[in-house]
Amino acid sequence: MIRKTTLSFVLDEALKASPEHLLVHPLHNQATLAISLADLLKFFKSYNRVVKWVDFSQIILVADVVDGKAAVPKETKVKDAVPAAVIGAEQLGITATKEAAFSEWYTQVITRSDMVEYYDISGCYILRPWSYFMWESIQDFMNIRIKKLGVQNCYFPMFVSKNKLEAEKDHVEGFSPEVAWVTKYGDSELAEPIAIRPTSETIMYPSFAKWIRSHRDLPLKLNQWCQVVRWEFKQPTPFIRTREFLWQEGHTAHATDEDAEKTVMQILDIYAAVYEELLAIPVVKGIKSEKEKFAGGKMTTTVETLIAENGRGVQAATSHHLGQNFSKMFGIEFEDKDRQRQLAHQTSWGLSTRSLGVAVMIHGDDKGMVMPPRCAPVQVVIVPIVYKEACSIEMIERCNKIAESLTEIGVRVKVDDRDNYTPGWKYNDWETKGVCIRMEIGPRDMKSETARLVKRHNGDKSDHRWSELVAVVPTMLEDIHNAMFKKAKDSLDGSITKVSDFSEVMPILNEKKLILAPWCEDPATEEEIKKETTRLSLVQQEETTEEGCAPALTGAMKSLCIPLDQPPMPEGTKCFFTGKPAKRWCLFGRSY
Repeated sequence: MIRKTTLSFVLDEALKASPEHLLVHPLHNQATLAISLADLLKFFKSYNRVVKWVDFSQIILVADVVDGKAAVPKETKVKDAVPAAVIGAEQLGITATKEAAFSEWYTQVITRSDMVEYYDISGCYILRPWSYFMWESIQDFMNIRIKKLGVQNCYFPMFVSKNKLEAEKDHVEGFSPEVAWVTKYGDSELAEPIAIRPTSETIMYPSFAKWIRSHRDLPLKLNQWCQVVRWEFKQPTPFIRTREFLWQEGHTAHATDEDAEKTVMQILDIYAAVYEELLAIPVVKGIKSEKEKFAGGKMTTTVETLIAENGRGVQAATSHHLGQNFSKMFGIEFEDKDRQRQLAHQTSWGLSTRSLGVAVMIHGDDKGMVMPPRCAPVQVVIVPIVYKEACSIEMIERCNKIAESLTEIGVRVKVDDRDNYTPGWKYNDWETKGVCIRMEIGPRDMKSETARLVKRHNGDKSDHRWSELVAVVPTMLEDIHNAMFKKAKDSLDGSITKVSDFSEVMPILNEKKLILAPWCEDPATEEEIKKETTRLSLVQQEETTEEGCAPALTGAMKSLCIPLDQPPMPEGTKCFFTGKPAKRWCLFGRSY
C-alpha cells in the first residue's frame, strides 16, 4: 500500500507585510522572479499544498540561547540593538520599497548588501569589508589632496581629561550632552573621570602651544583618521547618526586670518570633490548661520545634500574657521617677523562615515545598493553560466583570463565561479551589493567569443567581443559615474524651491523639498522658525489623522546653509519670515 503524504510549505509571518514584493529563485540559470503573495498562495493551492505560517523572529530568539546561556545579554533589549527586520534576516533580495518604506528599505539594503552588521550596543555598528572599502577609497582620495596642501597625518590619544575638555566653555557646551565618560578601571574608581573624545580640539591644542614658537613654525597642518564617540540620544541610524563613528579631523594653525580662511575654503572644495568626483553625489557648498556654526568658532562652511525620498537635508562635511578663540584659550602664540607675540589663527575640519550612508540613500534602489564605480569594492563581476552539457573548465578559464586583463588596467574584478548557486541567485546577490557591471558568459558566448555586460544602475545590456572589453569596460564605468551623478544632480536641483513668504513653506516641505528663501539672518529668528514649523507639522498630522489620510510629514525646519553660489537678490527684497530687509538667500529644510 502506498502511503499518501501532504507536503507543507512553511512561510514567515513577516511575508504578509510585503504581499507585492516576494522574490523567488527558480531552479534555472536565468533570473530571480518577483511574485505577489496572493499568486504564490494560489500556486500552492493549485497543487493541494498546505501553507503553515510561523513567526520566525520568535524562533530566532529561542535559537539565540547557546549552551543554556543567552547570546544577547539580558540587559540588552533586542529591539533596541537590532531592528526586527534584521533579526535572523537571511533573505537576499530587498522586499521594502525606497519610496513607500524608506527606513525599512535602508535597513535591508545596508544589511543584505553586507555593508553593516548590527551590534549589541545600540548606536554602534560593525562596518563590513564591503563598506569599509568605500571608506578606504575616501581616505586615499583625501590623503592625496590634503598632502598637496602641506597637511601631515598624525594620531592623538582618544582620551581627554575633564580640565582640558572644559577649557573652552562655549566649545564644551556644544558637546556636553553627548560626551561619554570613563569612571572606573576594573573595580576601582578613577581619581577623575576621563572623557572619550567627541572631537579633538582640546586634546590637540595644548601640544600646538608647545610646538609653535615662531612664525617659522607656521602654518602647522595636521590631520588624523580616527574614531570619536558622541552618545546620541536621537534614534540611531547606521552611518547617519551613530554613537561611535570613523572620521578624519584636520587641525591647522596660521600666522594670518587670511591664510586660515584660505585653508578653510580649500578643504571645503576637497569635501565637495569627495562627494561629487568619488561618490557621484551633488552637494551645495555654503556657510552655516551663527546659530548652526561650530561651537566656539568664527565661521563654519559646509557641504549639504538632500535625501529626496524623505525630504531631509544632510550635513555632509564641515570646515571651520576657528579664528583666535582657541589659540587664546590654549596659549597658542608665536613671535612674528617683528618679534611681536601674536595669537595663531586656526581651522578644523571633518568628514565622517556618514558619507557612506548618504551614498546608500541617494544611489540605492529597490534592488539594493548601487555602488559608485570609483569607490566600488568590485566594479565588474563575471558570472559563468554553466550548463551540464557545456564544458565548464574552458568557460571558467576564459572568465579568469578576462578578469586578469581587466585587473591589469586597474579594474576591480571578481569571477563568481561558486558551483553551489545558480546564475540567477548570483545575479540577485551582486545586484543587492550594487556591483557596477555584471558580465555574463555562457555556452553561446563561448562560441561567439562575446560577453554580455549589464549595467547595475539602469539595467542596460550590451554584447561585446572579448577583444573589446579592455577598452569598453573603463569607458562604461566612467559613463556610469556620470549618469549616476547627473541623476542625483537633477533630483537635487529639482528639489530646491524658492519662496518669498513663510506662508509658502509648509506645502513645499510636505512635497519633500528644500526651501531657498531670502533671510534677514537674525539669529533670534532661527528658533522661532523651528518652533513654528514644528507647531504647523503637528497640526497637519492631527488633521490628516482625523481625516483618515496618510500621516503628514513631521519635524522642524532649520537653516542648512547660506549657499556660496547666491542667486541675484533684487533690491528691496524682504526676509521671508520677518519682513525685514533680507541679506542673503538661505537654504532651509528638515534635516537628519
